Amino acid sequence: MTMTYAQPITRRAGRNRLAVPALWRQVVRGAGKDEQPRPTEPDRSAFTQLEIYDGVLTAFERRAEVLETIASSADRATAVRRIRELLDVSPLQARAILELQTQGFSPASRDRVAHRAAELRAALTR
Repeated sequence: MTMTYAQPITRRAGRNRLAVPALWRQVVRGAGKDEQPRPTEPDRSAFTQLEIYDGVLTAFERRAEVLETIASSADRATAVRRIRELLDVSPLQARAILELQTQGFSPASRDRVAHRAAELRAALTR
């Protein structure tokens, strides 16, 4: 019996490619317990993930201001710049914050992000 497999869909990494890794999306959306985790982007380091989590936790503390800043921005580039100025975060963190959906600002999402950040911090200090 011959098995055939579908070829993976390749994506070109361009300037407008989202900076948020698949693992990050799983944490924010709360992947189910029975659900198999999807592979993360290949060259994403734990330090970069921790940087993203720290930026998002900063945004949680001032979520009303962040949402107002995003809503009043004319375009994506302006929103990223204004979030960076508001929260004093890196461009990567600002793009990750902008990627969050409004459900990502819920207390349950904040708890998942804080838990994952603590796990990464503990793993990196070993």
